[in-house]
Parts: sequence; structure tokens; C-alpha cells
Amino acid sequence: MPRKPVKKPQPPKLPKGEAEQVRIRREIGHDFALKEDRFGRQRLTAGTAEARRVYEVSNGGYTSTGGIVRLRNVDPLTGITSLTRQQREAGQRFRDDFERAERQGLQPQSWSERVDGGRVGGGIPDRVLSAGRAHAHAAAALAHWEVAEVVRKTCLEGQSVKAVAERTGDGRDVVVKLLKVGLDLLAVHYGMMGRKAG
Repeated sequence: MPRKPVKKPQPPKLPKGEAEQVRIRREIGHDFALKEDRFGRQRLTAGTAEARRVYEVSNGGYTSTGGIVRLRNVDPLTGITSLTRQQREAGQRFRDDFERAERQGLQPQSWSERVDGGRVGGGIPDRVLSAGRAHAHAAAALAHWEVAEVVRKTCLEGQSVKAVAERTGDGRDVVVKLLKVGLDLLAVHYGMMGRKAG
């Protein structure tokens, strides 16, 4: 009796619109937001803010035919396409240090006191001090106040280059240069400069 051919398991269909979002990201070089699934397909990284963003392309949906990409609520670290992967990583690490310091500092502390006035388990926990120190050292590495200000506004506050330029009165290209200098300084601080840049 002839054996039936064994069917290979078919990958499940991508959610509606995901394939187009993956295609657009690949065309414009925003592939840092993609990962391969077990079937070898490029997918959006589920559960991330980047995956929730919708890229819209005019002119029939293709950048190769002159379509313009529009993106709402974009993170400046991903929206500035001239940043290197290393600069993005340095900016994200700076943001992570800041958020960790803020989050750890907001956690409730145990302030139970003994009758004689001495605290049991009192003081500031090491993790709070470590997170605060990591952010302070990174901020100090930015050196110049103008550089530090641009990095703080874009990385920590999520302001666009346009908004920073309007507030400071500088041109956008000046703001982008200051941001890149700051991100390079952070990359040196975090020991990323020896690694191969992407």
C-alpha cells in the first residue's frame, strides 16, 4: 500500500497588515524592529512600542517609486534614520538607566522603626543607589551642557528633533549633530565603541 506523503506543517498566516509593515520597515532600513520567527519569516517584535507603530507610504505603498513614509508617535532614536545601530543602542541604554533609577526610587520602602529609634532594614537599598549612579555617570560622560540637553530631550523626554530645534533656535542639522556627538560619547562610556557598528 503506497504511503501518503507527509505534509510539512504550514506556518500560520501573518496577522492582517503585518507583512506590509515588515516590507516597509525593510525598505527604509528600520529592520532593527524585526526578528525571525521559527519558520524563518521576518516578523514585528510582538509587544513592543515599535511593533504598534504604523508606517504609511504614499504613492501606492512603495518607497522605491517615490512614496513618502509617514510615521506617527515615533521614538526619536528610531525615527532619525541617519543614526547608527550603536548610537541607537547607546541612547536606549541611557534611557534604560534613567527609567531604572526612576522606577527603583519610586518603590515603597520598609521604614519600620524599633522602639529605641534605630531603623530595621532602613536606608536606601543598593539597587536604587546603583541605578542612580549608573545614570549619573552616563550623564556626566556627556560633558558639554548643550550636548547633554539635546540627548536628555530626545532620549528621555522623547521630543522630536524639530521640537528641540524650535525651542533652541538652532537648525535641525545642528540638533542632530549634537545628538550624534552625545550618543557617541555614551557609546564610549558604555564600552560599545570597540564593538562592530551596525
